[in-house]
Amino acid sequence: MVGSACARELAQTGLEVTVVDPGGTFGQGWQAAAGLLSPQVETGENNPLLEIGLAGREYYVTRREELEDVSGITLGLELGGITNLAYTEAQADRLKEIVAWQRQHGLYCNWLSPEEVEDQWPWLARTAGALFAPADGSLDPRRLVEALIADGERLGVKRVADRITGLVSEGERVIGATGANEYRAGMVLIAAGAWSGRLESLPRPVSVEPVRGQMIALPRPEGLEDFASFGDDHYLLTRGDEILAGASMEHAGFAVEVTDDVVSRIHQAAVRICPAVSEAKVTRSWAGLRPGTPDSLPIIGKEPLVEGLWYATGHGRNGVLLAGITGIVLQQMMANEATLGSVEAFRPERFWNG
Repeated sequence: MVGSACARELAQTGLEVTVVDPGGTFGQGWQAAAGLLSPQVETGENNPLLEIGLAGREYYVTRREELEDVSGITLGLELGGITNLAYTEAQADRLKEIVAWQRQHGLYCNWLSPEEVEDQWPWLARTAGALFAPADGSLDPRRLVEALIADGERLGVKRVADRITGLVSEGERVIGATGANEYRAGMVLIAAGAWSGRLESLPRPVSVEPVRGQMIALPRPEGLEDFASFGDDHYLLTRGDEILAGASMEHAGFAVEVTDDVVSRIHQAAVRICPAVSEAKVTRSWAGLRPGTPDSLPIIGKEPLVEGLWYATGHGRNGVLLAGITGIVLQQMMANEATLGSVEAFRPERFWNG
């Protein structure tokens, strides 16, 4: 997803872009995503992810019409707001602090009393109140991937089916990548998700490891209105005739199997948030591998040890939110243009710089 978004943005500047992709959907990070665009719900104060996350959400607001018109694919963008539910007074106090901080910094964010939560979403379990971010929302990750690929191809992006295993260098410059075939390029971008650190001939270790996320789908109870809510590190959202629930965070290597114990735990968390699904049976379950980093921040930018090598990886559970804006940021960096101030926190050399 991130690679396709970057390819689209770079192609718009007139660059010749080739995406080398093994194909299929085995373990890709967006498989473990519900498509939440929730920078205000998931990001606390003074977190560099907040600025880029807000820009990421705005990317889809401003480019939805363009992407949908040229690709013919509806993104399923919904911006009806997201709640972060508190079940204890301690949780309520923490969320109130986040609301206050965001409002002080000019963001639209509200604290809702238990009575207000119950009045607006009577199907939710009793709470101690909730943070409500009215501008947050969601889109369909699968449709987004399809739209990015379709528009990239319209712009001339060439896609090749191969699995890259290493880099090709001459002296202090990366000049290409190799898999079943060799590919030469003026610039090489590593956007291989959880596999980014497994390439040969890297100038430094790339601190990206797979974090498995499992999700489930439940039938949507009749009469249940659209909503999206976080609670106790899990979330629920409606999409069509389903309720999507997720997601786990597991260090299980590159295993993408769905496990009964985690499915059961996610189902229990869903019932905790919304008792109306207590009798609902799981209709689907699936998993994906998020590219995680030690500090939970992405790796975006130029490799300083060699010429010609760039990174756009390590987005963790924010891949959907940040895919589009990462393409913009990367294009600006490659053109030596000014970009978001927070991207300094994502520089590749913050790891293994000794």
